[in-house]
Amino acid sequence: MNIKKAVITAAGKNQRTLPLQSLVDRDGQAKTALAIIIEEALSAGVEEIGVVIHPGDQASFAAAAGGHASRLSFIEQREPLGYGHAVGCGRAFTGDAPFLLLVGDHLYVSAETRGCARQLVEIASCQNAAVSAVQATHESKLPYYGAVGGRRVSGPAGLYEVSEVLEKPTPTEAEQRLIVPGLRAGHYLCFFGMHVLTPGVMDLLAELQRARPGGGIHLSAALSALAGRERYLAAELKGRRFDIGARFGLLTAQLALALSGADREEVLTGLVELLAARKP
Repeated sequence: MNIKKAVITAAGKNQRTLPLQSLVDRDGQAKTALAIIIEEALSAGVEEIGVVIHPGDQASFAAAAGGHASRLSFIEQREPLGYGHAVGCGRAFTGDAPFLLLVGDHLYVSAETRGCARQLVEIASCQNAAVSAVQATHESKLPYYGAVGGRRVSGPAGLYEVSEVLEKPTPTEAEQRLIVPGLRAGHYLCFFGMHVLTPGVMDLLAELQRARPGGGIHLSAALSALAGRERYLAAELKGRRFDIGARFGLLTAQLALALSGADREEVLTGLVELLAARKP
């Protein structure tokens, strides 16, 4: 599997402005969240990137991409019909090729030298299958994520064969349908905001759209169907996701980026001084 294309979704009503926010990356350089996400994809070997945007947002996204703007193809989602529909809008761009899928409101901090996207792409290439990155997540966070059930695969640690996918399940649904042996009690494998997908996913999204003309569709529904048609895996990566759309999410992501860089000691010293200066 040769992954040279990526799709970044950024058209959602509550998501459109998040990729335009400025942060300081781990190297101390001021960049937009979009530029950091683009660099995550490029570090994985991607050469072409399609960005799904709301109509009229192209100029602001091109500006936010900076020097990477020439690598981007902009894809408009003309109707707000859900995340699955947004991904499906990229079908003409991805064609018959597998692709890396990223969301515009998540940033990633890897625990090793390879970025999270690079880790995922290498797993997908080695396994020759669609792979969704997942993270063991407490059941209190289930209302925010899609989650998977399945079984561990022999070989690399943290690799699972997916049997079922549910979009934002309740704790009761998760307990009944998404148990994965070996996870801590009350924890489930929730999506990381990063996938390597095959062209079959685009076919499934088109089928769902035809079945519900004008209705919203979830990517999770297509992925659940994918598990019944072809080999579909989930992988725990060495790193963490940060949802910059969550409360204090941008602040948390900024701290994580700063603490992962060469200026970690300086950042820690500043934080300690701030805490010490607080009055009881």
